[in-house]
Amino acid sequence: MDYQALGFKCGLEIHQQIESHKLFCACPSVVNDEHQPDIFFERKIRAAAGETGMIDRAAAYEMKKDRIFKYEACSTSSCLVELDDEPPHQVNMHALLIGLEVALLLNARILDQVHFMRKTVVDGSNVSGFQRTALIAIDGYIDTSKGRVAIPTICLEEEAAKKLEEQEHIVRYRLDRLGVPLVEIATDASLQDPEHAKEVASLLGMVLRSTGKVKRGIGTIRQDVNISVHGHPRVEVKGFQELRSMPKVIEHEVKRQVAEGKRGEPHVRRANPDGTSTYLRPMPGAARMYPETDIPVLRITKEIISSIKLPELLDERALRFEQQYKLSADMAKLIVREEIPFEQYVQAYPALEPGFIVHTLVNTPKEIHARYGLDAGQLAEADFDKVFAWLQSQEITKEAVMDVLVALLKKEKVDLSKYLPVDEREVEKILKKIIHENKGAPVNALMGEAMKQLRGKVEGKRIMELLKQLTS
Repeated sequence: MDYQALGFKCGLEIHQQIESHKLFCACPSVVNDEHQPDIFFERKIRAAAGETGMIDRAAAYEMKKDRIFKYEACSTSSCLVELDDEPPHQVNMHALLIGLEVALLLNARILDQVHFMRKTVVDGSNVSGFQRTALIAIDGYIDTSKGRVAIPTICLEEEAAKKLEEQEHIVRYRLDRLGVPLVEIATDASLQDPEHAKEVASLLGMVLRSTGKVKRGIGTIRQDVNISVHGHPRVEVKGFQELRSMPKVIEHEVKRQVAEGKRGEPHVRRANPDGTSTYLRPMPGAARMYPETDIPVLRITKEIISSIKLPELLDERALRFEQQYKLSADMAKLIVREEIPFEQYVQAYPALEPGFIVHTLVNTPKEIHARYGLDAGQLAEADFDKVFAWLQSQEITKEAVMDVLVALLKKEKVDLSKYLPVDEREVEKILKKIIHENKGAPVNALMGEAMKQLRGKVEGKRIMELLKQLTS
């Protein structure tokens, strides 16, 4: 499709959970509490009028459903704040600082005052009937392959409850994740096509992960996409969990709007697994917002901003690994993406070549699985530390690494005497004896006998070279 000719407009909203305790209480952000729920209650929720004096149209739409919301929670991860039986406590400053760090990485201007607002939400996902949110920075941007994309707003807000079950008039929620701090990043509508949207979402995800202070895994980050074509109002599609599905969903929505022909109403849709989307509710408006009176204004001083130490972006780290340690671009990106502590080992064991450390961390576990059928993912950092320490002190050879890791994986005691390096003169002596005892045997057969005695002590390539020399 010619997206430019269609008058395509597209923007993203990224919601990322922050790794910290909840935003307005000291409860832990476990998201999925493994304990059995010991708190049960139910509510009916009505919408309050916003600053305009009107009830938001999306909230009015939800109220017409006249549903009962049943909640369950664990006292290990929820308190009276989540139950809306107690006012919010002091704002989690650690979470706020992480939000400000993200804002600085996105070249945004941090506001000198943070005012929390109440955003009306009456679908039951917030027990109080509203979500607390605060604008913390404006006028950011991110550079992409198709030009600079503006980031008008960055907010700090609280996560919603998790829906467990929905029937016609009853909806069940669990409160583990309610109140977990979120950073919300909103781009402008300059994304040029579906693949560009995916690229921008990927770049924003990379920036967030670069902090090392956000949650990882399914459900910890969500993307909403705002889409319109010429003659149609904005439609928000929610519920993206995987980036790879984003272009397909956007393309489906564009086709839907084009096929619709007539101008529709702005509304919110839910992304489906097959790339289509389903109507959810009317688009919320300005009437959904009103001031939060329980939380004082927070002042962001120059001292607070100067205390924030910005991390190295993951893309920059991968490029540095590639150049500094002479790694391939794909390997450098893999190390960074999989969070393999490569540089930690390079610095701890300077006698070892960086390339060999990479091979041991990335390729050797795959070889162990292929050769022995063992789950090398069970190897801990402590196991690699032992092997690298023994290598650095020359208690084992490089050739012994796989055997030693297999022994550690099997929880066996490692006999280092089996892997002591052998002097080359001693190697020649052993090989001459093997040749003498196996007169007329081909080199490959001699190699098999040699490996029985020298495996893990001498590089196989060197054994073969010596055998060829001694038999020629």
